[in-house]
Amino acid sequence: MIESKEQVERWQAALAEVRTQIGKVIVGQTEVVEQLLWCIFTGGHALLEGIPGLGKTMLVRTVADALSLEFSRIQFTPDLMPADITGTNVIQFGARGETSYQFQRGPIFGNLVLADEINRATPKTQSALLEAMQEKTVTIGSETHRLPRPFFVLATQNPLESEGTYPLPEAQLDRFQLKINVTYPTPDELKEIVRRTTSSAVPQAEKAADAAVLEEIREGAKDILVADEVLDYAVRLLMLSHPAEAGAPASVRRYAAFGSGPRGLQSLITVGKIRALSEGRLHVSAGDIRQVAFPALRHRILLNFEGQASGISTDALIGDMLAAADGSR
Repeated sequence: MIESKEQVERWQAALAEVRTQIGKVIVGQTEVVEQLLWCIFTGGHALLEGIPGLGKTMLVRTVADALSLEFSRIQFTPDLMPADITGTNVIQFGARGETSYQFQRGPIFGNLVLADEINRATPKTQSALLEAMQEKTVTIGSETHRLPRPFFVLATQNPLESEGTYPLPEAQLDRFQLKINVTYPTPDELKEIVRRTTSSAVPQAEKAADAAVLEEIREGAKDILVADEVLDYAVRLLMLSHPAEAGAPASVRRYAAFGSGPRGLQSLITVGKIRALSEGRLHVSAGDIRQVAFPALRHRILLNFEGQASGISTDALIGDMLAAADGSR
């Protein structure tokens, strides 16, 4: 609960310090870092997509250091099995030869779990994350085990045109709060990356916040106000992702098979609240909705065959949706 202006300023300062500590290690990627922090401070999961070698794994590990969270890494490969993620019951032998089963926890039991190259694993293995991401529990046989709190899955994936990848099912994609595109660094950023990684002094992120501060900010953000006008704008934007919707852009009608579901609207508002709070505002603006629209919706719009064959990006459709939503205000 928000009790005073000083409290909001303290939360702003905490967010700023987290950014500073991440910036000691990660060069550039300002937008990526910002979107990732939006996701974590709303308690959601994030999917980071980019070609190999852009520092996605290093970014996630640095975030764990800055937030003092227990870090766990799962390297997804085609031969990875669901039990390799969740854990399994193993037989224990007693002194007299009696046997019993004991649950051996898998790497999913962590605060911040890096699912590295998630789309290299088969769909069966990918689905092992569904219960963990939604319910924050793991069920083995008839027993349900609760995961640590807080719990986040930050998954990385290579573009689908990369060899040896499996597309994530729509049900799993929808459970990611945001999909963040990791872009290639600029020439100046490349030079700074080399300076930092080839010298004897390797920079490290220091603790800037902890789980208690993270939870406090997440709960406080729920009190950020959303005016009916802003909520109507977010609903209108979401509905424009559906090709059958009246007023949907021509690109959506031509290239989209399905639009975003209710989780897309929840992400727009929830993440919009954190963005407003990070700027010291106690209300969500239409500008906040516009800023979070791309990462919140790009993985929730399903292209039809023509859209896939034409190489159309969902970002292009979202751009047209924003133009249509702004024009109807």
